[in-house]
Amino acid sequence: MYAVIKTGGKQYRVSTGEKIKVEQIPADVGAEITLDQILAVGEGESVRIGTPLVEGASVKATVLAQGRHEKVKIFKMRRRKHYQRHQGHRQNFTELRIDAIAA
Repeated sequence: MYAVIKTGGKQYRVSTGEKIKVEQIPADVGAEITLDQILAVGEGESVRIGTPLVEGASVKATVLAQGRHEKVKIFKMRRRKHYQRHQGHRQNFTELRIDAIAA
């Protein structure tokens, strides 16, 4: 069984036992959270698609870690103008393990 969930402005296709990294969710490590924005639920040939959300569906997940991604380096330059600008960014993430999908 799989589900398409929406969290942090992005959509993820998840199944039971899978580990995913999503945008940061304010929860403690080891806490169990419920994701209720389910866009689609499927098993084999049957698929339920929500309009926009599937009624009564939810996904239970456990928070494994809170962390930060690798640094993305931003470099801007104008040739022959002696202009260079360096900048970096590290995005926060929450690592989840999908425990159960309830349709």
